[in-house]
Amino acid sequence: MATIDQQFVEYIVKTLVNNPDKVEVDRKIDEKGVLLSLTVDPEDVGRVIGKRGVTAQSIRMLLRALGTKQDARYNLKIVNTDEEEGEKKPRENKPEAREEEPAEAPAEESFDDEEEDEIIDDAPSSELAEKTRAELADLDDLDI
Repeated sequence: MATIDQQFVEYIVKTLVNNPDKVEVDRKIDEKGVLLSLTVDPEDVGRVIGKRGVTAQSIRMLLRALGTKQDARYNLKIVNTDEEEGEKKPRENKPEAREEEPAEAPAEESFDDEEEDEIIDDAPSSELAEKTRAELADLDDLDI
């Protein structure tokens, strides 16, 4: 039979996750207090932890509030089942390490005045284009 603290954590977590049937809370008591180990579906770990750990921190805070009423010290451990099975999924937002030679610096391109005029003339005529042309003409007049 689950204790009140296990039921409490299960209730909160089951409302957050997509797979509530895979939520398990194990309870161990040692000299430091009560340790609740939470196991959820690997897809739901992010939901339980939340951005920057805010959701997990909130659950722990509620659990500590329950602990003051029960005269016990509670700790919550979120078990990552991916690592236990030996499967480490690469993070998708993490850039992959590549073994390539460093790219050479691009050679400076020099344009003839005619080429510049062609490029500018191909640009659509608008206020921004005209303003940019005027600013470039002012820069050409500077002696640097």
